[in-house]
Amino acid sequence: MLLKFQYSSYFKAKTRFIMAFITLFFVAQALGQNNNNEAWQVHGFIAQGLIDVDGSTFVNNDGDVSAELTEIGINGSYQLNDYFRVTGQAVYLDGGNRYVEGARIDYALLDFAVFQDEHWLVNLYLGRFKNNNFLYSSTRDVPHARPSIILPQAKYFDGFRDIAMGSDGFSAKVAYSSNNYGDFDLYFNYGSSSLDTKDVKLLLGDLVKGKGKQRFDAQASLYWQPLFSPWQFGFSVLDSDFYYERANTDFYADGLFSFQQLAGNFLYEGEKWEFSGEITQSKFTQRGFYFEDYRRGATGLGAYIQSRFQYNNQLSLLARVEKFYADKKDKNGSQLEKNSGGAIPSYFAYQNDITIGGSYLLADNMRINVEHHWVEGTSRLTPVISPNKELNNQRRWSMWAVQFMYWF
Repeated sequence: MLLKFQYSSYFKAKTRFIMAFITLFFVAQALGQNNNNEAWQVHGFIAQGLIDVDGSTFVNNDGDVSAELTEIGINGSYQLNDYFRVTGQAVYLDGGNRYVEGARIDYALLDFAVFQDEHWLVNLYLGRFKNNNFLYSSTRDVPHARPSIILPQAKYFDGFRDIAMGSDGFSAKVAYSSNNYGDFDLYFNYGSSSLDTKDVKLLLGDLVKGKGKQRFDAQASLYWQPLFSPWQFGFSVLDSDFYYERANTDFYADGLFSFQQLAGNFLYEGEKWEFSGEITQSKFTQRGFYFEDYRRGATGLGAYIQSRFQYNNQLSLLARVEKFYADKKDKNGSQLEKNSGGAIPSYFAYQNDITIGGSYLLADNMRINVEHHWVEGTSRLTPVISPNKELNNQRRWSMWAVQFMYWF
């Protein structure tokens, strides 16, 4: 496919926006270097790449090579005293159809160190807190900290990126270090996230005219690393409700969407090899939306296994296999196609991905990542409630991506 870029007014506006962020970037870096006050911490990153998707609308609708692989972020913290710290992060993202393009606040919170001794550490977070309940949820917002450019969609669905990052409310962490059994980390959080018009259309479809809101999001997780072990094991639970309030001229009705999720994960970190994996079972219930008495329920299942090999100090290699089924009782989608009268193809019921990639460290704070995906199925494409079957008319599709990263 030929590389096509049209220097449109959109691209010009995006360029100006990126340049403004870069300017702010180096100002923040200079301030951080010249500030001798250890209470201040300022960090940031810039990541820009190219991505090409052949056969789906994962990034764009025209299938051209795209520069919609932009991530810019600035984060900082200030230690008020021995007990209180304020911290936050602002980012600009452009991922095409993966999530809403633009600037947002990922987190902005007050960190209260409630208690600490030789074995125990208790922290309470108030504000827009950051989610730490999944294996890579605490690092998914930082390009050079996550294992790949595109995370496993079976678990880290990009359409839910902003909602999954965190919520407005409170979060708590309890850490316990045992001389006999190792380290235990317990997380709990409760809150909700606001959804603007673009968020609602990304999830429900372009034809919606009403408003969406998350009623609540409650999550908890427990992690255990045995004493002197390279292994870590985790378990998490989630419960969340969203509702859609129709507009007066809306084609759709009011709707309620409920999610309950159970997940387990493991991580092995050796000298050269790293192995990780997660398995998730999610119950989805929908009431209304298509029409007032509409009812739908399904239990989805997703999992991935991933390995990374550190060849030398600069080069690392990655391989991953993942599978996702929207309904574990209808893994091949035959029932979905039958129930829709053939309107929704069977491959919208699942999405399986094989990924290979690599990462090369150019300098202490510069890296380039590359990866290729072979995908079968389209169930993790946006919008999820009203799938675009006209443009996503291929069961098998693929993509490659390359991204340069700089951070300080």
